[in-house]
Amino acid sequence: MPYIPESELILNKDGSVYHLNLKPEHLADKIIVVGDPNRVHKVTQYFDNVDFEMNKREFITHTGTYKGKKLTVISSGMGTDNVEILITELDALVNIDLKKREPKKKFKKLEIVRIGTSGALQAAIGVDSLVASSFGLGLDTLMYFYKLPQTDFESKLSIQFQKMLNLGFTPYCVAGSEVLLKRLATDMLKGITVTAPGFYAPQGREIRTSIRYQNMVDRLSYFNYEDNWLTNFEMETAGYYALCRLLGHEMLSLNAIIANRITQEFSKNAEKTIDNLIKLVLERF
Repeated sequence: MPYIPESELILNKDGSVYHLNLKPEHLADKIIVVGDPNRVHKVTQYFDNVDFEMNKREFITHTGTYKGKKLTVISSGMGTDNVEILITELDALVNIDLKKREPKKKFKKLEIVRIGTSGALQAAIGVDSLVASSFGLGLDTLMYFYKLPQTDFESKLSIQFQKMLNLGFTPYCVAGSEVLLKRLATDMLKGITVTAPGFYAPQGREIRTSIRYQNMVDRLSYFNYEDNWLTNFEMETAGYYALCRLLGHEMLSLNAIIANRITQEFSKNAEKTIDNLIKLVLERF
């Protein structure tokens, strides 16, 4: 087993992983991830009890129980760069012997569900609806630094999308967990979630700067590959899917649609929609 140097996997003086400030005993096998640190409490307010709390940077962690189920809720902040830190360190907590600095002989698989907000890319997807991400399509460059295995379908869809938008790079497409999709999202809309490396120009928003890809939202709404359509825009899903594939964990992204980019509507009940999704995940997870 290869030894992992101190410079590569950094631990704090108390033995916790560097960014999350967590030890293995602080983590449940079922994890709910949210982007907004303030949303952690909005999930754990429904817990029977919270046994552990940690606040470190944008990574806020609560571990406790809901109806007898042990769960961890943790915030990632925004973007796939934060997702890389989060998933890598969560995996290290369960699959690395932190004292010996070696991978464990027995692998542990985590189940991870993202509760997020998103903007729809189809007029027919109303605000306040819920969308499960069958696939994540990453427009960021995180996976250029990893050897990501993809199916033939995923690779061809990525190439077709690159050609359609005339991108200077090839995006990456990764499927979510079929196991969690069947358990949590049988009654939800499903489709391809586009993960952008920013909120404004990378999602076709033009405020006071000119953007490269004009009419981006309309072009994305018409794109489909083998009758698979793009359903929504956000900033983390594809990174989660790719890293969990690389590390062997089950991961599903569930999206509360609070805006429609085609009809240009914004939800008047966004907090209620998010709360409904939280309650659904707690019951089904």
